[in-house]
Amino acid sequence: MNLKNKKILLTGGVGFLGRFVFKKLLEGGVKEDDIFIPRIKNYDLRKKEDCLEITKGKDIVIHLAAKVGGINFNKENPATTFYDNASMALNIIDASYKNNVKKFVGIGSVCEYPKFTPVPFQEAHLWDGYPEETNAPYGLAKKMMLVQSQAYRQQYGFNAIHLLLINMYGPGDNFNLDTSHVIAALIKKVADAKKEGKDYIEVWGTGKATREFLYVEDAAEAIILATEKYDKPDPVNIGSGTEISIKDLVETICRLMDFKGEIRWDISKPDGQPRRRLDVSRAEKEFGFRAQTNFEIGLQKTIEWYRSLSERSY
Repeated sequence: MNLKNKKILLTGGVGFLGRFVFKKLLEGGVKEDDIFIPRIKNYDLRKKEDCLEITKGKDIVIHLAAKVGGINFNKENPATTFYDNASMALNIIDASYKNNVKKFVGIGSVCEYPKFTPVPFQEAHLWDGYPEETNAPYGLAKKMMLVQSQAYRQQYGFNAIHLLLINMYGPGDNFNLDTSHVIAALIKKVADAKKEGKDYIEVWGTGKATREFLYVEDAAEAIILATEKYDKPDPVNIGSGTEISIKDLVETICRLMDFKGEIRWDISKPDGQPRRRLDVSRAEKEFGFRAQTNFEIGLQKTIEWYRSLSERSY
């Protein structure tokens, strides 16, 4: 599918990932006037009538909007996390079908996978168990978007695809400790410790859990490639295919930020899912995506962006 001259609805288009997807669309020749980004003050995607309004006349819907945060946010807001994500998907997919949208691109999450999934996670294992408890409501809401996409394809011939994104990081990430994910939270903790003259930082868990991370610009590239080239019902993992322990991650960030203080592990707090690493072969086979950004280079870019943001704030 050539995206030029297509009318595109980009939900979540002013968010962390959305800004990069918007940029990639423009770089690919899509006219800015052909991209509509609904703002939350004007449109509530939990309302069917708003979704019906914004999908009218659109050729493609890329659904990035989500209620999402880290472990602490998910633990404290399980009902909100489930309801908001599930209701947004239910409404936007149904409205897209009813308004004859040609293609729906749903952005799912690694949180959809069972807590104990053989590593690397393969798409075939998605239904082999219950997700990790702290993010199960979010993961299951996203999983229902996959079910709905496949059901609408089966009954109506509706072209809906589903991408399973791993944890992202990069410039423009959310650095609010109440809602941020691990990399942004660690960068902020180290920066705050240095600013306040502390000789330690506190980190949740034991450090033994492992995670895979994808630079946000790579994630945006994958979404554009899938939008152009992938039209099958099967979900597709989007990640870097690499794995790092939280302990090694913390030590790497401390080294890159020249912080030599103590790392204090709060083992009363959860680790979350024990391991995460995706099998990313399907994405490369189906639409030629392979992550390009070296992890330490991506971290350094993220750190530099946060430092420049902090300097502008004072």
